[in-house]
Amino acid sequence: MIEHIHFYYCNDLHSHFNQWPNIVHYFKQKKKHHQQTNEQSWIIDIGDHVDRFHPIAEAFKGKANVELLNDAQFDFATIGNNEGITLEHDDLYHLYDKADFQVTCGNLKPTNKQKPFWLKDSISFVTKHQLRVKLIGLTAPFRPFYHPLGWDVESPYDYLSRNIDQLKNDTDILILLSHLGLTDDQNIAEKYPEIDIIIGGHTHHLFKNGELINETLLTAAGKHGKYVGEIHIDWDHSQNKLSNKQAFTVETAYLDQDIATSNTIRKMKEEAHELLGKQIAYLEQQLEVDWFVQTPIIKQLTDKLKEWTKADISMLNAGLLLDHIHKGHVTYGDVHRICPHPINPVTVQLRGIELLEVVRGALDEALMRLELKGFGFRGKVIGKFVFSGIDIDTYVDEQGISHVQHVYYNGKLIDNDRIFTLATADMFTFGKMFPEIARSTTKKFYLPEFMRDLLADSIKNSYDKDNHTD
Repeated sequence: MIEHIHFYYCNDLHSHFNQWPNIVHYFKQKKKHHQQTNEQSWIIDIGDHVDRFHPIAEAFKGKANVELLNDAQFDFATIGNNEGITLEHDDLYHLYDKADFQVTCGNLKPTNKQKPFWLKDSISFVTKHQLRVKLIGLTAPFRPFYHPLGWDVESPYDYLSRNIDQLKNDTDILILLSHLGLTDDQNIAEKYPEIDIIIGGHTHHLFKNGELINETLLTAAGKHGKYVGEIHIDWDHSQNKLSNKQAFTVETAYLDQDIATSNTIRKMKEEAHELLGKQIAYLEQQLEVDWFVQTPIIKQLTDKLKEWTKADISMLNAGLLLDHIHKGHVTYGDVHRICPHPINPVTVQLRGIELLEVVRGALDEALMRLELKGFGFRGKVIGKFVFSGIDIDTYVDEQGISHVQHVYYNGKLIDNDRIFTLATADMFTFGKMFPEIARSTTKKFYLPEFMRDLLADSIKNSYDKDNHTD
């Protein structure tokens, strides 16, 4: 006898709810179809469903996302870094308290207390024809972020090396729910052939028809709900082996919508607007934002960052602020609207000569106009860099390009060998934008505060002196 089982999944939605009603309708129709054909199916989320750039995720601290997964009849989920490191400890600890689905993430646990009741190392179940299936979730091990939030995260390789024999010992089909990224998925497939299927995410890669590495099937469905994935498995009970496995993705833009889900999202938006409507200041005039100009508001935020972290110098990019704040009452929702990024403050220690390279790099026109996607940045372009704590002399060459001539700290030229503490946005500790910052071994991340928390405090302190009220 051949048993047919089916899995449907999404990954890295990042609270982009535009296609969510389409996804829900598709999954519900598929589950109904398999019930009619007397076959079993399950629906899975691979993490980063939550992203606090969206007012719904921000206002409800991810719990509205869980409610949407419940309504969509999901069966299983794992944890992405946006659930893991953008929520305060208690918000993550209780995030899935009311989940109707099971959650697995084997390499994550609280530092000094018991795991939440919903967090499982793995999930095992038996199909109606006694096929044993096991799911194991693993998430990206961002230790410098998890540790200050009260969580321990283990290397996925250490976890698998220690547990793979036990994981495979009492199961027929082993499936990894991986929020690790494409490179790790490929490496794990090479190193652990015991894993039959890897459902991937984190790096937003798309396998429209899956990819085989040895006998392991890799699959992933991009980002933001533009695609969803499906996996179809045939198990031959007469030979007691997996006879076929296939993976596909489906574009969601042209699917029908689940009307109830659309209505739920609309109501959640209205409730989020109310929850974020707390007044923090009153403006007599509009606060202007310009991505390529040092406006008062970005300078105030840069000064606030330096003061708050007790750094010698601070640096921020004007592209962090997306829009003006209009005159009148200012709410936390306004601050979230113009600074939605899940980006934390960070300090690094740099020698003077390294700091000079950072300053020179910040004047690079190509970097200022870079349309960055990722590293927590939810804006359009990097924009002009603004500093606090140093003075910079520049000159313009014959081609109209600005160059650093002198940099002063407390009125004196920067000492090349002195150690300075630089505060900036954590996005610059990743990638190649500022190699001196990225390779620093003295990074200190400030969590759970986002940059917008400093912005809200700066606005409140600067513009609410008279306690204006309605």
